[in-house]
Amino acid sequence: MSDLLAARAQMATSLAFHILFAVAGIAMPVLMVVAEWRWRRSGDPLDLDLAKRWSKGTAILFAVGAVSGTVLSFELGLLWPSFMEYAGPIIGMPFSLEGFAFFTEAIFLGIYLYGWDRISPRAHLASGVLVAVSGIASGIFVVIANAWMNAPVGFRIVNGRPADIDPLGAMMTPAAFTQTTHMTLAAFSATAIAVAGIHAWFVRRDPDAPFHRRALSIALLVAIPSSLAQPVVGHWSAQHVARHQPAKLAAMEAHFTTARGAPLRIGGWPDPATGTVAGAIEIPGGLSFLAFDDPTAEVAGLDRVPRADWPNVRIVHIAFQLMVGIGTWLAFVSLWAAWAMWRRSPWETQRLLLLALAGSAPLGLVAIEAGWVVTEVGRQPWIVQGLVRTADAVTPVPGLIVPFVTFTLLYVALGVAVVWLLYRQIVRTGPMGEFMATREYAAPAAAAAPAPAPAPARPA
Repeated sequence: MSDLLAARAQMATSLAFHILFAVAGIAMPVLMVVAEWRWRRSGDPLDLDLAKRWSKGTAILFAVGAVSGTVLSFELGLLWPSFMEYAGPIIGMPFSLEGFAFFTEAIFLGIYLYGWDRISPRAHLASGVLVAVSGIASGIFVVIANAWMNAPVGFRIVNGRPADIDPLGAMMTPAAFTQTTHMTLAAFSATAIAVAGIHAWFVRRDPDAPFHRRALSIALLVAIPSSLAQPVVGHWSAQHVARHQPAKLAAMEAHFTTARGAPLRIGGWPDPATGTVAGAIEIPGGLSFLAFDDPTAEVAGLDRVPRADWPNVRIVHIAFQLMVGIGTWLAFVSLWAAWAMWRRSPWETQRLLLLALAGSAPLGLVAIEAGWVVTEVGRQPWIVQGLVRTADAVTPVPGLIVPFVTFTLLYVALGVAVVWLLYRQIVRTGPMGEFMATREYAAPAAAAAPAPAPAPARPA
């Protein structure tokens, strides 16, 4: 393995690990705040227990995400020093703002976890809202930095170096809106679907488990709108790619030859050597229509790109197909669930829907990983689109296979620790156990109710 490949593999492994915790940090605080808000309104102990247990899960995922995010920040400087020298002054602002949002999230998460009986109910709920808002902001600022790498603006090139740098202008890159919206919705959809799928599995096993039925309904309140909106925003994002990164679009669609009325290919195995796609279903004019709203529009193919500048077509095309396929399925399942909720059908009678939700639990996270493969591999061989090549940005230090293997083992150990902690703190000791997942949830409420006053004695 070359040092360039080892550095790219280490960065890919770190990002693939960290992104799972980043999306949970965006969406889980929203779920816990909704649960607490419902409890403040109804006084139902189910909602209180959900808020507390989801906050424990949020804290665990946040802690591991902080560790993996810190590793990523070091890797940017150690593995890609030329990139940081070139781009640091331009994209330093979104990274700084992300750090501010991160510390805000950490502070108010601590207040939320330990302030249940120490601050007023309104202040406690507000702290949860601030955790959710800062988590969303943190993700947005990081994605803005990546969007700039895909569509760099906010400076001029003088003698091969950036000059007249405008950090705010760089943050207004044309890719910022579509990428941040697409990623934020993906975080809500993937996390909420994962939570809904877990609880749907338990409801299917025990339809009378009130805890899981309540958790499922709250998770779907987040999953349904985000999953239904995602295909629309994804379409806008793909149209932006068509205009600003035509080589990436060509790799996504395995479109080798420039043509008008370009077909949309579903599935298939690309062969870059022959410029063909085996086994694909082709819809005539579909790609031209989706990319430019015109079924006769010309779509640039990879034949307009020097061969040295081609992304890995097979990886990008397959990852894109996987992302789109999963996104379509999750939108369908969400529409199905919305229809069942609108009809007010009892969950326990919708066993096929519950099975579909349970089977979909990991799919949103898989789609996110596939989407980032499309974003990063599709930009290659550029680390900054059209300006800096990845091969020119890697550190000259040899032996990069050693840190790659070391950090991979570290992530495996962290992953095992997270699963164990979540099991110990939420599953084994919580309502997912045999006692709390049953109708006996009504017992604490009954015990807390005041005893009726004794009847007055009748006169003799």
